[in-house]
Amino acid sequence: MAQVLEFKLPDLGEGLTEAEIVRWLVDVGDVVAIDQPVVEVETAKAMVEVPCPYGGVVTARFGEEGTELPVGAPLLTVAVGETSASAPPASASAPASASASAPAPASGTAAAPAASSGSSGEGSGNVLVGYGTGAPAARRRRVRRESPAAASAVAPAAAPTARPAAAAPSDGPVPVISPLVRKLAREKGVDLRQLPGSGPDGLILRADVERAAAAAAAPAPAAAPVTAPAAAGQHAGERVPLRGVRGAVADKLSRSRHEIPDATCWVDADATELMAARAAMNAAGGPKISLLALLARICTAALARYPELNSTVDTVAREIVRLPAVHMGFAAQTDRGLVVPVVRDAHTRTAESLTAEFARLTEAARTGTLTPADLTGGTFTLNNYGVFGVDGSTPIINHPEAAMLGVGRIVPKPWVHQGELAVRQVVQLSLTFDHRVCDGGTAGGFLRYVADCVEHPAVLLRTL
Repeated sequence: MAQVLEFKLPDLGEGLTEAEIVRWLVDVGDVVAIDQPVVEVETAKAMVEVPCPYGGVVTARFGEEGTELPVGAPLLTVAVGETSASAPPASASAPASASASAPAPASGTAAAPAASSGSSGEGSGNVLVGYGTGAPAARRRRVRRESPAAASAVAPAAAPTARPAAAAPSDGPVPVISPLVRKLAREKGVDLRQLPGSGPDGLILRADVERAAAAAAAPAPAAAPVTAPAAAGQHAGERVPLRGVRGAVADKLSRSRHEIPDATCWVDADATELMAARAAMNAAGGPKISLLALLARICTAALARYPELNSTVDTVAREIVRLPAVHMGFAAQTDRGLVVPVVRDAHTRTAESLTAEFARLTEAARTGTLTPADLTGGTFTLNNYGVFGVDGSTPIINHPEAAMLGVGRIVPKPWVHQGELAVRQVVQLSLTFDHRVCDGGTAGGFLRYVADCVEHPAVLLRTL
């Protein structure tokens, strides 16, 4: 006799609370093995393939591609104990939790249906809200929800249907994804009991609160439509949700601009000698050394001299925390938006090791396989915006770091070299820094040392 087990979206680490379904890797009726990837999701950090801990036949999937689910929401159910294609239909059995503590329905009583591939996971009976598999029983909250009797006739292969827009119950606990959502609702004056949730089983997500607040703040529509679009001065336009990587970047940049009093200084440098040194290294044989690796090596040497810029600010304790290790982030543009992979312990690496790690992380960013650990923990960021063909920029600091070095394109320009006008390879360097951690003298000293190393790579020999 097969046992139907429910697999929930696991905790993906790094404080992530939700993920968007990008692509299902299995269909209802497929046979899956233990630890086989069943769905590809996108978190605020990266794209991740989620493996299923059970082996058996998939009997139901929860959520369409593009649906955002909270951690702990059901992903799919698996019939364990039989691997034939004749798995019981989802409408014939209730989705069991991993604890399998709920008794089976009595004979002649309709069982709660499991959702189809397009279902939101709603059903009748008690529903676990907001916690992952294996959460202590004391932390689980049960919310009573009644679904139409006709829902029990929906089979797993049925076409996706729209979620009923039922209001939250007037008494009892309100199903909310996290305390942060409750706080956001209080700040924006949103009544959670009048708000239908778009998450599984009516779970209220952050996006639901933000939509409700935006709708309340919007002006009332005019009694008669404006016939001439030009008179309104606006067009409907395309609306792109700020979620996933793009949403995380937006939140982080907004927080950085709001919290950090930043300033920028810049200098032009003659990079001719640095380019010649790199060419000589690569001509000597062995793995090729990248320009980004050489710039990172220069940055780690500069941070050893100016540790104020490898720090963060503890706003609660009102303290500057100087960090012992340099974890070098670098900006990488992808189809899903800007990401900042992190090279761990960059201060201990050689130019060859830095080149290899930059290449690995760049490829992972391009293919969407970066892990959350690859994208967190940076202490200083190197931003090579010269790849976009621009000379300068005043970037926003990658919160909670204290500084970012920007590198423009390296182009031939007229330059006074040894008292004579010559054509040299010139680059603009900019340093954006948190003015709380240091003053202009420290920032200028750091940037001048970096420029000196670019112009005269032999300066680095002092630190090798």
